[in-house]
Amino acid sequence: QVQLVESGGGLVQAGGSLRLSCEASGLTFSRYGMAWFRQAPGKEREFVAGISWSGSRAYYADSVKGRFTISRDNRKNTVTLQMNSLEPEDTAVYYCAGDSSGRSYYGEIPATPAEYDYWGQGTQVPVSS
Repeated sequence: QVQLVESGGGLVQAGGSLRLSCEASGLTFSRYGMAWFRQAPGKEREFVAGISWSGSRAYYADSVKGRFTISRDNRKNTVTLQMNSLEPEDTAVYYCAGDSSGRSYYGEIPATPAEYDYWGQGTQVPVSS
């Protein structure tokens, strides 16, 4: 049974930092492209950042480029999202997602929710102004 469990969310002030973690189990983690999505109240789920199976390639949404960093540790089956210079507009539930298609072997990092097979339960990140 595949499980993705996020942690690290919580209330933070604008300008602050937060580090989200996602621990995976029940899968061969190194074969999966991984990503972070977020969903704000009343809005659709949107791509934040993705990383290839080896960690050599990462891709970011324009809204977070230069502020967020995604990384992974295949020995520990974890993917993290370091978020700096947070803004109230970053307020959302953040989800970890896994792509089993193998596209990341070819450098492809999908950016739509439908392309991911597994999801975590989400962790809330409220950013106060």
